[in-house]
Amino acid sequence: MSDNRLSVFKTYKLYVGGKFPRSESGRVYEVTDSKGKWLANAPQSSRKDARDAVVAARKAFGGWSGATAYNRGQILYRIAEMLEGRREQFVREVAEAEGLSKSKAAAVVDAAVDRWVWYAGWTDKVAQVVGGANPVAGPFFNLSTPEPTGVVTVLAPQESSFLGLVSVVAPVIATGNTVVVVASAKSPLPALSLGEVLATSDLPGGVVNILSGKTAEIAAPLAAHQDVNGIDLTGADAALAKELEIAAADNLKRVARPQRVDGDGEDWTADPGTHRLTAFLETKTVWHPTGALGASGSSY
Repeated sequence: MSDNRLSVFKTYKLYVGGKFPRSESGRVYEVTDSKGKWLANAPQSSRKDARDAVVAARKAFGGWSGATAYNRGQILYRIAEMLEGRREQFVREVAEAEGLSKSKAAAVVDAAVDRWVWYAGWTDKVAQVVGGANPVAGPFFNLSTPEPTGVVTVLAPQESSFLGLVSVVAPVIATGNTVVVVASAKSPLPALSLGEVLATSDLPGGVVNILSGKTAEIAAPLAAHQDVNGIDLTGADAALAKELEIAAADNLKRVARPQRVDGDGEDWTADPGTHRLTAFLETKTVWHPTGALGASGSSY
């Protein structure tokens, strides 16, 4: 065999509706490592790509939100198994993206897989934390249960290309929402590779859609989109976050504000708590008569 064979360079693509389209505009941009060395050309998403991702997310919402919590948990756990199987690839991509040694990158990837498993375990438990029976005056049962908000846009952290990404995406889908992810503009490759894992898992196409490119350019139409129900501003700087929050108010989107500027001051290795699990949940309250009043009930 010849020792002079050429390497086969990887072509990174968007992940929308369970498929891998190139950017609608045909544009790409150069992605470099922490030392400025070229790594790949990533798709530069357009407004049309953003709209297509919302259509795909909306189409997938009914089936995903209607699945049992147990089924969602099993699907998410399977994704964690697949991430573990591609550990070396993600270690390499995280090391290049974040300028880490192989050992430190491996620790980050292991933490991300563990975080994914952690959220998988919450799918059938979150209702017990944020739902329950309410005391009322009268012969009624009054029960509150959480339901997903709908289609959520997530601006991934700019610096934490994989652990931060998992930390903002997994809780949104664990609770039955579908998501349009805007990957880190500087380090999008781990996010685009995540799409390849999702495509070969049991996750229905359209539940997660991943776009790469200029964060502000992609986020603006998503924040204003009338069929987007929520937006996580973690990956936006202060000026962009303010602009997007104003746009989001037009159809009363739920907005999760960045904990700190760019979301990159956050300690992604810390115990995440449950605040991201509950950020994009609505509460449905049902009244049901007890005793001789009959079996019919009402809700609001």
